[in-house]
Amino acid sequence: MTLSATDTMHIVGGSASGRLAGELAKNLGAELVEVEVKRFPDDECYVRVGADLDGLDVAIVQTAWPDRNIVELLLLQDAVREFDVSSVTTVVPYFGYARQDKKFKSGEPVSARMLARIIQPQSDAFVTVDVHAPSVVAWFDRIPAKNVSAHPEVGAFLKREGVELVLSPDEGRRDNAKMVASVAGCEADFLVKERLDGATVKMAPKSLDASGKTVAIVDDIISTGGTIVKASEQLRQQGATKIIAVCTHGVFSSDAIPRLREACDEVFSTDTIESSTTAITVAPQVARAIRE
Repeated sequence: MTLSATDTMHIVGGSASGRLAGELAKNLGAELVEVEVKRFPDDECYVRVGADLDGLDVAIVQTAWPDRNIVELLLLQDAVREFDVSSVTTVVPYFGYARQDKKFKSGEPVSARMLARIIQPQSDAFVTVDVHAPSVVAWFDRIPAKNVSAHPEVGAFLKREGVELVLSPDEGRRDNAKMVASVAGCEADFLVKERLDGATVKMAPKSLDASGKTVAIVDDIISTGGTIVKASEQLRQQGATKIIAVCTHGVFSSDAIPRLREACDEVFSTDTIESSTTAITVAPQVARAIRE
């Protein structure tokens, strides 16, 4: 997964990751390839790579979620392999099904492993970002595979936003909050839940005081946003002056974004999943992984 100083990689971006593909091309000094993606009336996917890739190193960038984007990724891999390319690096910014990394009941698939198995054969190297289950990388057992962290870019962004306290939603993810805070140059803590009675739960930082501070609640994935909404409401009662919700992967199911924006002052995510909240690019970390 190494580029020499004279090599130029060509970037093929899928429809789910066009923004990140462009940023990655800038970071690598690479050529961004024109790609046509469309859907037939029956919703089957059509892709066409609009450049001659013979003899070139190619990086395909496409988030593998939801399901239709997985099919597009596989078609892009096949289209690129129709050329006599030198190498293919598959970049999957958000790896779908990573939370299904084990079998809980007889008869179930190990979905994350299955996805790794179908992506690997057409790849010479693989890069993903803040994957939920580290075992995913181990399943790419025949090629170099890396899981990079968005925390340097998230931390730098929060530093510019003037954040004074970084919180993780629970103790299990406090290490990520610490890494983000170390870049942001502020303190870190995690939220704890205290049940006051049968119907009332209090959420507050474990050790630090949020009063009078600009606070960021940082997570790898935000889906429903329920925990962050509840925490934001209580942090506001505890005197926090500004509350920012930040995540690597903004899944944002159903009405999560309007609910979060009502509870928080700002909602931000990276470009692993592109949406109206995307404000941070992970391209520098992906580019570093490709070069190393």
